[in-house]
Amino acid sequence: MKEIIRYSNVDIVRQDIRVLKGVDLSIKAGEFLYITGKVGSGKSSLLKTMYAEVPIAAGNARVLDYDLESIKDKDIPFLRRQIGIVFQDFRLLNDRNIMANMEFVLKATGWTDKSDIEERIEDSLKQVGMLNKSYKMPYELSGGEQQRIVIARAMLNDPKLLLADEPTANLDPNTANQIMSRLMDISRKGTTVLVSTHNLSLSENFKGRILTCSDRRITE
Repeated sequence: MKEIIRYSNVDIVRQDIRVLKGVDLSIKAGEFLYITGKVGSGKSSLLKTMYAEVPIAAGNARVLDYDLESIKDKDIPFLRRQIGIVFQDFRLLNDRNIMANMEFVLKATGWTDKSDIEERIEDSLKQVGMLNKSYKMPYELSGGEQQRIVIARAMLNDPKLLLADEPTANLDPNTANQIMSRLMDISRKGTTVLVSTHNLSLSENFKGRILTCSDRRITE
């Protein structure tokens, strides 16, 4: 399998505080991984470096053939088009329905043909069992339904890498299992999936490599 993420001796700094140091990672296409650790241990910061929201402070890092040390601002959107992001706080636009939320993402990433846009949205919503909710406003959906919409949104551009930041936080166990099943399905189809979580019990039913953030280090 092709290596899509390589970090060598990487340091990550936030607000002048070194949150992670000496990070060494090698992740291949289609892998399913957990990034675990306490709140504030650097899990989210690590994910944010992967889509160039947080710069690396030292070391060498490559994601999807982009060198994160030297990536130019004009190239960051092209990197992000290959990455799907499942935010913990959903970040759905509450002034428009689910279909319009999805349209917004596709148009922002260069899609123009109306029929292609509708077909892509329908396919993504179908994958997470939410096609019949496309006319709903975000606030009309439960937390679990909103999370499934967020996963569908993240998959709109067929990303090679999916980053899920605490995707089961504040969900009941049954809904959390449904969300994890969706993420496992996505991984089986070839997308690399990284799940940030402090709930290590998820790995008992949904197997994957486990990376742990602790004492500013990442261990496996």
